[in-house]
Amino acid sequence: MATTADFRNGLVLEIDGLLFQLVYFQHVKPGKGGAFVRTKLKNIRTGAVIDRTYNAGERVNDVRLERRPIQFSYADGHFYHFMDQQTFDDIMLTDELIGAGQLKYLKEGMECEGLVHNDRVITVELPAFVELTVTRTTPGVRGDTATGGTKPATLETGATVQVPLFIEEGQVIRVDRREDKYLTRV
Repeated sequence: MATTADFRNGLVLEIDGLLFQLVYFQHVKPGKGGAFVRTKLKNIRTGAVIDRTYNAGERVNDVRLERRPIQFSYADGHFYHFMDQQTFDDIMLTDELIGAGQLKYLKEGMECEGLVHNDRVITVELPAFVELTVTRTTPGVRGDTATGGTKPATLETGATVQVPLFIEEGQVIRVDRREDKYLTRV
């Protein structure tokens, strides 16, 4: 158990059986009445942000989460299988726990980070920068800069990103998966 005096950004709280990460907090002491703490809490599973107010000194349930290295092995249609790098256990996760935005960059053998609560992986975080092979793109024509000098390219995982005109099929590129943005050739 923790109190509002222990609040810091990144602290994870359990509220009504759900896990929330403290994104922002502000201690307010009005001229009249008791002090309170305004917070913004982010749901760890869904990413939804809520506002909540606590009285100063109020007790809250804080949760300790652990980050573990896990490796993506394969997908069998319904589940995505990961291997815990420390215990070598097989971890089966659904696409809801991974997130649709990350699934399009998930590749076999990829090293990821699992967020563990009570010996259970609750979310998976892919690396911010991934290296993938371009499988399909149109040839770039010299002087064709009416579109800003970029063209769409489909990657080996099925994701599509805008790349410069000089990128060809078969080349390996580095992509920032958080912004769906091409960074460089590898």
